[in-house]
Amino acid sequence: MLRKAARLIGVSLLGLAGVLIVVAAAGLGFRAYRQYLAAETLAIRAPNGVQEGAFVDIGGIKQWIQIRGEDRDNPVLLFVHGGPGGSSWPMSSGWRPWEKHFTIVQWDQRGAGRTYGAAGDSLAPTMTLERMTQDGVELAEYLRTHLHKQKIVLVGHSWGSFLGIHIVKQRPDLFYAYVGTGQVVGRVTFEKSFELAITHLQELAQSAGNSEALAELAPIAARPLMNPQNRLVADRWSKALALPSIESFQLAGPIPPPFMPDFSLPDWYYWRKGMAFSAKYLRGREGPMFKRDVASLGLAFPIPVIFIEGDADYNTPGEPAQQLFNQITAPHKEFVRVHGGHFIPFDRPDEFLAELVAHVRPFAGN
Repeated sequence: MLRKAARLIGVSLLGLAGVLIVVAAAGLGFRAYRQYLAAETLAIRAPNGVQEGAFVDIGGIKQWIQIRGEDRDNPVLLFVHGGPGGSSWPMSSGWRPWEKHFTIVQWDQRGAGRTYGAAGDSLAPTMTLERMTQDGVELAEYLRTHLHKQKIVLVGHSWGSFLGIHIVKQRPDLFYAYVGTGQVVGRVTFEKSFELAITHLQELAQSAGNSEALAELAPIAARPLMNPQNRLVADRWSKALALPSIESFQLAGPIPPPFMPDFSLPDWYYWRKGMAFSAKYLRGREGPMFKRDVASLGLAFPIPVIFIEGDADYNTPGEPAQQLFNQITAPHKEFVRVHGGHFIPFDRPDEFLAELVAHVRPFAGN
């Protein structure tokens, strides 16, 4: 009897394994088909176009870049992604119209995406603002040579705006203009974000009639210091009152990240792991965005500076960026507000492109 039962269990397990294999194969086949369709959608067929992806030697390691555009004569736009570690190319199918006006370069920074996948945790000792700033300079020099350009445009988003300003301040001669979006100024950016989060939590608690939350949040609202105790209270009520997450935005574009062409399952793994790895060294109270301040680099810029900020960005609020903007000097500067939150290049790419064409393209030579 026991042998018969064991045999039946074995047969059942084999059957289940077979079903799982069939389901997995079907899922992989469906994904491959979707990626084929996506490749057709995103293919650049213009005779003077460029569509490249490769590792290049930057900062003593192999770093991944992607270059796309419909006309090599267009200005080059280097997009410095946020996160830290948040490689942008899996999320960038909405940028297809950008490629009619610019040659778009996306860069998996040290510790991000494929660059992290190629080197792994051995990068840990080099995960510094200084090293990554130099990486950006070396990449800009490479792009000038590789794409035969005198200068390029740099667009920095979130963490990339903090890194991007360091790059252009170190070598302004390499750039036609600097564009910041979700601009990080320094610690003050996150202090203002915390203050706005507490205000939002109070509104949610008031709507829910949660007297306990209101009582705990009131003293913090009166003096919104980002100390550990206040953070614990804010984190507790953020979960209880369902404060929207930084990642709660609707990605635009025809291709979801899992179906982007040439984005393999290992790429997906390293994309996620790279963000956690980079955060360990570059985020938090001990990270450079808290310990440094952009103003300390100097307020004089020898190139045009354009900030494009979402009017509902609660993650990197526009007020500190506006204060910095008011202090800087540049041959040309503009502060542009558009309707949207922290991820306007990704959830409002057409509006963001319109601002790039109107306010940045005139300064970018071919």
